[in-house]
Amino acid sequence: MRDITVLVTASGAPGTAALVRALRTNGERGVRVVGTDMSPQAVGRQFCDRFYVVPPGPDPAFADAVLDIVRRENVDAVLPQSSFDLAGLAAARERFIGTTVLVSSAETIRQANDKAETYAFLERVGLRAPAWRRVAGGRALALAAQELGYPDRAVCFKPVFSSGSRGFRVLDASVDRARQLLEERPGNLAMRLKDVLELLPEEGGPDLLAMGLAQGRERTVDGIARSGQVLLAHAKTRESMRAGLAMYFETLNDHWLVEVAQRIVAELGIEHFFNIQLVGDYVIEINPRISTIVYQEDLNLPYLGIKSALGELSHEELAQFAGRVRPSRRALRYFDQVEWDDRSSDAETQLPPRSRMPSSSLE
Repeated sequence: MRDITVLVTASGAPGTAALVRALRTNGERGVRVVGTDMSPQAVGRQFCDRFYVVPPGPDPAFADAVLDIVRRENVDAVLPQSSFDLAGLAAARERFIGTTVLVSSAETIRQANDKAETYAFLERVGLRAPAWRRVAGGRALALAAQELGYPDRAVCFKPVFSSGSRGFRVLDASVDRARQLLEERPGNLAMRLKDVLELLPEEGGPDLLAMGLAQGRERTVDGIARSGQVLLAHAKTRESMRAGLAMYFETLNDHWLVEVAQRIVAELGIEHFFNIQLVGDYVIEINPRISTIVYQEDLNLPYLGIKSALGELSHEELAQFAGRVRPSRRALRYFDQVEWDDRSSDAETQLPPRSRMPSSSLE
């Protein structure tokens, strides 16, 4: 089996270390990993075989930059990690001749990335989502919050287009600001409406999604879809939140969650990797990209997705791996670090070659 080269975007993402390790330790072939990121200090610079700084995903120059790297490095497959990278790659994927880009169609990405359209879609197909309003500006947000039950109950909001909990805030009239200030780490998500209104323009500004605050156990379904069908999926919990990231996961044997994922994948036409998040029985996020994976020694989801995309696994062969998902599997994220000596003349723009990947890292 020939060696391959995989380009991983957003290689500063928290899951990069575990992802790169999984691609390399596949047990079948050599996988050379090329990392890209908009930051020269992304951890992918230390872990990947080659690393390039590229424009941010929404920048019109992003897809051209990735295409240039693909040609230079003879990349076989492009694996995007960030929602911000999807639209540009989806619009340009036909230009990646001879290279497979693991991304859904441009229309699928548009609907999934627009959180208000996502909620309207969920309503159309009969799946539960929190009550919601699409608003812009402080006055409209205040009205929407009151319609959703504030101040008697907590509500929340986030930008219509966001990723990784960016911009998500809970509006809670009972929040103890003194306790937040003196006892909690910066970045607490709960705020009072009047404090938020001081920061927003009264009219206009970015579109926001105001929602009822869904409560219950957080769960996700991660998987691989082809031709509108979920071929391989596993469900897991999301627990011990820290800075907007789940730090602990328990694999679940939950057929209902997989059935929900199947309905969404079929209706939206999602291809390749997907991540669907629920709180209680409410669907709150649809991410048509790879997310945090709970790895097993006999189930390497990222590598299987690459093989499927390259045409090396039939749909039937990929589906057979579903029987390997172990409900007993757990994953715990933790903090680690890498060190190196910077001998360059300009430390801000020239980082040294990547150091050897440590045996333990942030997953």
